[in-house]
Amino acid sequence: MTVVLHVTGRVLAGPEDVRDELWVVDGRITYERPSAARDVRTVTGWALPGLVDAHCHVGLDAHGAVDAATSEKQALTDRDAGTLLIRDAGSPADTRWIDDRDDLPKIIRAGRHIARTRRYIRNYAHEIEPADLVAYVGREARRGDGWVKLVGDWLDRGAGDLAACWPRAEVEAAIAEAHRLGARVTAHCFAEDSLRDLVEAGIDCVEHATGLTEDTIPLFAERGVAIVPTLVNIATFPGLAAGGEAKFPRWAAHMRRLHERRYDTVRAAYDAGVPVFVGTDAGGSLAHGLVAAEVAELVTAGIPPLEALSATTWGARAWLGRPGLEEGAPADLVVYDEDPRADVRALAAPRRVILNGRVVG
Repeated sequence: MTVVLHVTGRVLAGPEDVRDELWVVDGRITYERPSAARDVRTVTGWALPGLVDAHCHVGLDAHGAVDAATSEKQALTDRDAGTLLIRDAGSPADTRWIDDRDDLPKIIRAGRHIARTRRYIRNYAHEIEPADLVAYVGREARRGDGWVKLVGDWLDRGAGDLAACWPRAEVEAAIAEAHRLGARVTAHCFAEDSLRDLVEAGIDCVEHATGLTEDTIPLFAERGVAIVPTLVNIATFPGLAAGGEAKFPRWAAHMRRLHERRYDTVRAAYDAGVPVFVGTDAGGSLAHGLVAAEVAELVTAGIPPLEALSATTWGARAWLGRPGLEEGAPADLVVYDEDPRADVRALAAPRRVILNGRVVG
């Protein structure tokens, strides 16, 4: 007979929707007690939907694509931290085999990064010129799971600083092509220059978004363009600046300024009504399993704890079109000893991780 899970204590089905229990039958959630349940396993605590890391790279390290064993280790590290849904924001590795594993997180892929020639990290992206942008966006829209990832700005060695990568006309045509194919578009953006063109061209999301200003924040809010700040990654900016200062002093100074105002930028965006979601940027040079640290960083930036929690649970899942703790949904949830609404640091210590109805951690 199938083991039935009984989750008791406090089930946080929504920010204001707190229930006393749920049941897991055949891998699915139900709030009705099974009539013939005999082999029942009980898990007690504070239950949340499986956490979302909306900017994560499974299959990638600092040098490019990694093998399947390394990809598996990355995915397991995220899973054990409570991340059960990943938006993979660009990877050259083919990780579709993960979809056949019911013990690994679910992944929404954005295909491979699309960057300007010699304007991104080596071995990561398709490196192309603007005339080819529409074709490559169409290709990745067909390969991905409803997302495409552009590199919106990067170091311009001639200018010695961050600069936009794409002309406005090509960006407009490329985003229109992605939307025609049913895909949303996001872009890596550190600096200020590329943001207005991308938003006015119809982009759906911006990663990092450290270049937001009082001029562009209202535009993001008006258009409903989300940001994924990746603050645990932005923390590396001073080290990056120190490493490149001798060759690119303007770039180094710019990176330091972006870092110094990072919390003010995120809080100003949130206050203006810009949707903010949790993403760690794990998989390049950052370790996996940092989702709790990123939620804590959003709180440090001034986002209310319940909203920071929603940015990795209820709100993030709705944004990505995936269910939470709903009747009949796949049983992907994390159970904690303490109420994470009271202190988001509780996310760093999952008591039980349940994926597809099975206790896996």
